[in-house]
Amino acid sequence: MPGDTVASPPARTASEMMPTHRSPTMQGIGSPVNSAKSRKIWIDLDNSPHVPFFLPIIEELQKRGHEVILTARDSYQVCELLEFHCLHCKVVGGHWGKHRLLKIVGTCLRMIRLLPLIMKEKPDLCVSHGSRAQIMVGFALRIPTLTIFDYEFTAKMGSLRSDWIFFPNLIPDFKARVANEGVMRYPGLKEEVYVPRFRPDPSVRSQLGLNGKHLVVTVRPPATEAHYHNPEAEVLLDAVLDLLNQRPDIRVILLPRNERQAKALRKQWGEWITNRKIIIPENVVDGLNLIWFSDLVVSGGGTMNREAAALGVPVYSIFRGRIGAVDRYLADNGRLILLESVEDVRRKIVLERRTQTQRDSAKPSTTLNCIVNGIISIAEQQCLPAHT
Repeated sequence: MPGDTVASPPARTASEMMPTHRSPTMQGIGSPVNSAKSRKIWIDLDNSPHVPFFLPIIEELQKRGHEVILTARDSYQVCELLEFHCLHCKVVGGHWGKHRLLKIVGTCLRMIRLLPLIMKEKPDLCVSHGSRAQIMVGFALRIPTLTIFDYEFTAKMGSLRSDWIFFPNLIPDFKARVANEGVMRYPGLKEEVYVPRFRPDPSVRSQLGLNGKHLVVTVRPPATEAHYHNPEAEVLLDAVLDLLNQRPDIRVILLPRNERQAKALRKQWGEWITNRKIIIPENVVDGLNLIWFSDLVVSGGGTMNREAAALGVPVYSIFRGRIGAVDRYLADNGRLILLESVEDVRRKIVLERRTQTQRDSAKPSTTLNCIVNGIISIAEQQCLPAHT
């Protein structure tokens, strides 16, 4: 999210995981309803968590008569999740590693590749959860951009910034990013857009070879290629796996972020992987299902931590970057335990079976409604904001 340190416009509240119908294509979901107010909205899926997050948003936009254009970046498990959800869209560009210069070059090249596609489609509004390439395309083509985010310490892009930003009301006003036109806020966690729709499917147990006799711990390593990565998180990961491997009744489901990380983990923990003490899934699994059927979760990234918190599953964070307001809120309310040292790993992690509760029937998500209403309120304006 780009921007200089200047005063932000007043925040506004917008008026008020699993998809079960047809999946969206490059031209949207199904047939858009003809409407005098129908708008074409471009959504760019830039990272793995964006796939489940945007699925219900896309569906709701289409229900209300708007056309959705989808693009994606081949980053982490984005392509695998697209296939898992039968989601068809144009994949442009990939991940360029952790070197800052290569990240900049990769973003610029992706922007260049996106330009002719978006020039042809002529969307009315660009929406993403922090796609830098999309912001650049929007600026170049004078298309209004809306950026959603839930972590206030992501890297900026100099003076280039979105027209609108949308962030949780858990983040204080003074930490809001600068936007050209305005700021909106949504209630709750971004994960509450799709978690309320989740329904458990016990087939994940057989898929991973779990027999129900073991205590199951899902572990997500830190994002070592992210700009905010702190090597202390890798020390904590080792301490966690050492602790878990001491218990014969524990099975660890280890979820590497990419093949490079998976290769390193297989080399380091090869004996335990061979003995099925540590299980690295061969195929993409339903993340919410895996969390639900775990007794606890340990993660080096924000999304899985918050998904577990939203599901009421005990969760421990080994993230060692700057703690954002959302995670701080969860920690202060006992829904997330922050691990800051090897001693914390040994002292704070409680290894015990979890009693699963009954999931309530599907109910409307106020977070989803707020975000969709916010997108539409901008897209349907008579005079959309233009770059100056």
